[in-house]
Amino acid sequence: MSVNLSKGSNFPLTRTEPGIASVVVGLGWTVHSGPGDIDLDASALVLGADGRVLSDQHFVFFNNRSTPENSVRHTGDNKTGHGGGDDEQLAVDFNLLPAQAESVVFVVSIHTEGNAAASTFGRVRDAYIRVVHQATGLEMCRFELTEDAHDQSAMVFGQLHRRDGEWKFRAVGQGYTTGLTGIAKEYGVNV
Repeated sequence: MSVNLSKGSNFPLTRTEPGIASVVVGLGWTVHSGPGDIDLDASALVLGADGRVLSDQHFVFFNNRSTPENSVRHTGDNKTGHGGGDDEQLAVDFNLLPAQAESVVFVVSIHTEGNAAASTFGRVRDAYIRVVHQATGLEMCRFELTEDAHDQSAMVFGQLHRRDGEWKFRAVGQGYTTGLTGIAKEYGVNV
């Protein structure tokens, strides 16, 4: 049975499912009509204990679909946001993550052609992030974002983090007005 999380709360993945090797992180949303088309993109950053990306190749997004060791993989870019289920997914293999990896941050950003004023989460509804046990296909936890983010163009939806050898998922919901570039720079990616 899946657990619904509130902002800032944690779910103990490896304590709940000892021996879990991998998860799929699904992200979804609904885009309301407005001026210009918008494309939401999921990405992930693998961070060390210092809170910075291990390398530029540990920033996984639509143009870099996997880390060098294949520990985090983007399954593909949904450019329309239409259809049921997750709009985009990232697979995480705990056994392949480098030893120095302490967390994986999951971001959704908005890409637009032209009208930058229309490219905010003000047009996004029903946004969520969920963690699925890859071997069983069962949803373990979910966080539904409910805060108004009308002026923000990128958002950290959630984070996997390792504490005392155990992996947990944290519901974050932190918006940024600086877009994906701003988030990438904050975590040490050379852009």
